Amino acid sequence: MSSLTATIAAIERVILGKNPQVRLCLACLLARGHLLIEDVPGVGKTTLAQTLARVLGLEWSRLQFTSDMLPADIVGVSIFDRNTHKFQFRRGPVFTQLLLADEINRASPKAQSALLEAMEERQVSIDGVTYALPEPFFVVATQNPHEQIGTYGLPESQLDRFLMRVSLGYPDPASERRVLLQGERRELLHDTPSVLGPAQVLLLQREARAVHVSPALLDYVQALVARTRTQLALGLSPRAAQGLLRAAQAWALIEGEAAVLPEHIQTVFPAIAAHRLVAHEGDVAERGSDMADALIRAIPVPL
Repeated sequence: MSSLTATIAAIERVILGKNPQVRLCLACLLARGHLLIEDVPGVGKTTLAQTLARVLGLEWSRLQFTSDMLPADIVGVSIFDRNTHKFQFRRGPVFTQLLLADEINRASPKAQSALLEAMEERQVSIDGVTYALPEPFFVVATQNPHEQIGTYGLPESQLDRFLMRVSLGYPDPASERRVLLQGERRELLHDTPSVLGPAQVLLLQREARAVHVSPALLDYVQALVARTRTQLALGLSPRAAQGLLRAAQAWALIEGEAAVLPEHIQTVFPAIAAHRLVAHEGDVAERGSDMADALIRAIPVPL
């Protein structure tokens, strides 16, 4: 059994009946992206994030986002030391390999913005000093639908820094029956072993980046991205286009393929595009996932 197969199997012992979502989460990590898990309360968002941290074998911290949170609660703060007569920087929870940002959209936009530099450049700047974050650095954020009380919509600049957004949905009847019989899934985490570690994760990320991409597949990616920009009010950014390619390479690695295939791009595209796409004002309201599916159908697959 390969390390990736073992990783997926270990996660699925806790998270039942969600194989596509589990694979997308793993592909997001291997593509050096960040993950946003959006769904209604109680379907296992936080449990999935904690399971990822456990199985991946990364140092991790959990930060519960609230409406009164300040940026210093995330990145840290400089405190004056009377003994040395100097300011000492106390690092915040962001200095970890996997940051679980729980219910991220319950914090104000000011607090959310504290993650922008960390997610994009893997560093934070405090009082004119830049501090590098550990490698690998992976943000797994959960959020409730923005229609719910007490939530703030994430600004486009922050959404664009999440490579993927996935939703778990309600469990199928067979999986829900197992949950009812076996009890709280989070209790299984105590007996869940780590399958990977930081060095293995970094190695797999390099292997994913080395997966072959043909010129025809590059044309296909560019055609998909270009269509989003001509047909919608807000299409995919160059950052998203790069992420789409990296995610397709990661998916190919998970599938054991030596090169990216069109179906790999089609599989990861909705998770990458849906939270970024905005239709023109006055157009028929569509979910981002529906717009992504329509774009896939509109672009011919390279032969």
